[in-house]
Amino acid sequence: MDQRISTDVVNHRSGDYAPIGDQEDPKLGMFDKPLPCFGWGIGWFSLLLGFVFPVMWYYATFLYFSKYYQKDPRERTGLEASAVAALICTVAVLIVLAVFVIKALFP
Repeated sequence: MDQRISTDVVNHRSGDYAPIGDQEDPKLGMFDKPLPCFGWGIGWFSLLLGFVFPVMWYYATFLYFSKYYQKDPRERTGLEASAVAALICTVAVLIVLAVFVIKALFP
């Protein structure tokens, strides 16, 4: 038994923590780091910031289609939400433009 890795409560109180990892699966502790953008991730941060600057939705959509989430799977849902927001924004802008064009052609 390895003496360096202990789950004893006494060792935890003194601040002697051992890194969690698995020899068979090295990806186990890979996503222990906090997400960027205040812990929200780029996708969710872009979704929220997109209500002020809609260009952020298109930036997140580009990241989604370039498979940025393969680096960190936790980013996938936020990037998907931003892609949906970009789609809704695009459809709304096209409808508004169509209404303006129709009103301009047929006064």
